[in-house]
Parts: sequence; structure tokens; C-alpha cells
Amino acid sequence: MTQLALVIDLNVCVGCHACVTSCKQWNTSGSAGPLVDENPYGADPAGTFFNRVLTFEVGEFPDTQTVHFPKSCLHCEDPPCVPVCPTGASYKRKEDGIVLVDHDKCIGCNYCTWACPYGVRELDEKRKVMTKCTLCVDRIHDQALPEAERKPACVLACPTRARLFGDVHDPQAEVSVAIRERGGYTLMPEAGTRPANHYLPRRKSENRTDPRQLVREYNPLRVDGREPDHAQGAPLDADWEH
Repeated sequence: MTQLALVIDLNVCVGCHACVTSCKQWNTSGSAGPLVDENPYGADPAGTFFNRVLTFEVGEFPDTQTVHFPKSCLHCEDPPCVPVCPTGASYKRKEDGIVLVDHDKCIGCNYCTWACPYGVRELDEKRKVMTKCTLCVDRIHDQALPEAERKPACVLACPTRARLFGDVHDPQAEVSVAIRERGGYTLMPEAGTRPANHYLPRRKSENRTDPRQLVREYNPLRVDGREPDHAQGAPLDADWEH
């Protein structure tokens, strides 16, 4: 069975939020929208997003790293949000494995939100319906678009190609090869939801900064290639007086 999904490369994601803005633009003007924005230009903006990028630091100073972590619906193969829905609004498509919400049936009860261990569903406060990533289902199957453009908006917008899209059940697909060769992993496997989306880990690399890169290239006090080493409080030319 086909299982469409995203594979996100944490090694090259730069946290630019192009995926967030392109997702918002496409979906708010498409079949899933409009996605509400509350006080967007105020001190405390809020709104509905299908995709968010979390940024945080790991490690201890001075050995720290900044990690950008995109998060959206993982389109689980055993989604806990589906069986808890009292109206059948949450469902998983057999033809491509995408988990969707039928807004005509949704009553905004939040049961699916409580069941989801990843916190990726958001209630549209104005329409009182549950929203989530659709993998741009109205785009990826649109025969009017060129084949190269039948991908989620976030995938097309990513400037570093940190987001791959395809059938993770196809061993020859680009996403499957990346998972296999790069050690792709799923979030919280202990939850038993079998997420379709995968992440590629960050690669460890040593700091190869040349000490000369930390020196001013055009230092007016440099003499014969030597940098001044004046004592604190001494005149700037004190190092060259003897």
C-alpha cells in the first residue's frame, strides 16, 4: 500500500521558515482554508498553522548547537486520532495513506488533539474545526499541474532541499533511500503509532576554524605580519617601542 510522507533532513534545515510561510499561503487559499490569524501584527500574535519550526540549542557552552526542528502531522500508519473521533471526521485514506479531517463532520471536540502524542493538530478558533497538515493533497494529485510541481508547498519552497516527499513503502523511492542510507528515524516509536514522516539526523563534524580567521584581516597595528600584544591600559603602539 502506498504511504506518502515527508522526510526532513535536520542536517541542512536552517530554520528559515520558508516551509511555514509557503504552507500557510497555499492552504489558506486552497481547499483547507482559510487558516485564521489572530492579532498577526500585535505583541501576542496567534493563528492556525499546519507546519511549525521549533528552534532550540543543545549541549553546554561552548560546545552548543542550534537545532531547527520542523513539526507537522506525521501521517501515522496507525493514527490514534482516527478511532477516537466520535463523528468519523478524522480518517486515513487507503489510496495514499494521508490522514485528513472532514470539516463537514468535525464538531471541534478536541478528542483527536488529546489522542495525538505529537501535538500537531490545531483547532481553528473561528471556524471551530480541527486542522492539520494535508500533505497538500489538493496539489499533489492535481493533473493540471506539471509533474515536478505535484509536491507539497513546503517541499517546493525549501531552499536547502531539507524536505523530501514520496512513498516510504517504495524501497526505490528517494525518501526510502534517504532513510536507509542516512539512518532516518521516526518520533516516539514507543507510542506505537508508526509515523510515516521520518527525520534524518544531524551529522557530527569537528570545528575546523583556522586561528587566522579570528584575526582582523586589515589591522592597522600589524607590523611585519605580527599582531600587537600590548598590556591592558598601555598605548596602542607600546608593543613596538622596543
